[in-house]
Amino acid sequence: MAYLGRFNRLSVTKIVDHGVYLDAQWLDNVLLPRREVPEGTNVGDKVTVFLYADSEDRLIATTRKPLAQAEQVAFLKVIQVNRVGAFLDWGLPKDLLVPFNQQQPAMEEGRSYLVYVHQDEDSNRIVGSALLNKFISKDAPDYQKGQAVELDVSEKTDLGYACVIDNKYWGLLFYSDVVKPLRIGQHIKGFIKRIREDGKVDLSLHAPGFAKVDDLSRRILRALESSNGYLPLSDKSSPEAIYERFGISKKAYKLTIGNMMKKKVISIEKDGIRLID
Repeated sequence: MAYLGRFNRLSVTKIVDHGVYLDAQWLDNVLLPRREVPEGTNVGDKVTVFLYADSEDRLIATTRKPLAQAEQVAFLKVIQVNRVGAFLDWGLPKDLLVPFNQQQPAMEEGRSYLVYVHQDEDSNRIVGSALLNKFISKDAPDYQKGQAVELDVSEKTDLGYACVIDNKYWGLLFYSDVVKPLRIGQHIKGFIKRIREDGKVDLSLHAPGFAKVDDLSRRILRALESSNGYLPLSDKSSPEAIYERFGISKKAYKLTIGNMMKKKVISIEKDGIRLID
């Protein structure tokens, strides 16, 4: 079955001068413009395309990749605001409409917002909504402790960052579990830390087993912040110097600063480590 607002694998039914027609099943045949037809395509071949409607509600197929499909969240920039609503750049010729009643607060041109892309029940058009609670569930999902997930940072709360898990569920990433500040709209990989009795989900940026390393990285970060962003302890420093400063082995220190460097939190220099601004 073909789906609007998603990628579909469709069969070529006819080749014409201006492109090829694809069998979109219940949506009828749809044209893929000649400039986007893969070289060597013949009748009967299958082509992966994204289906959406143009400004005149005509069905369009494209091989371009949008920034989000239906039933996904994305952090998108407002290109224009008019009497209809806000139009966001989602990587396709026709911008994504977010109607005024789906904005909170009112969107401003030039700013970016986390929105949920979906098919409107009344118009059947693909639109966006900033009212995430209408689409993101608060119910306890069927996840296991330590399971890897995809996260989109939604907002800062008193306790931490509210995140959308796998485009479906809400979770919380506590400030104490974050080494470096996150940006609203940032897409990151994470892990299920635990599911509480009330059904709420706690998140982590590290797989189980990294707890000690994560705790040490926070200690190193605090030491850097209190020392103007520089510590004279590198991966070449003596075990005695490292133990005297942090009470840990050189092996643990090297593992931790190596992990922090990969995350671009610090840089490792010849004689020390430096906090990246």
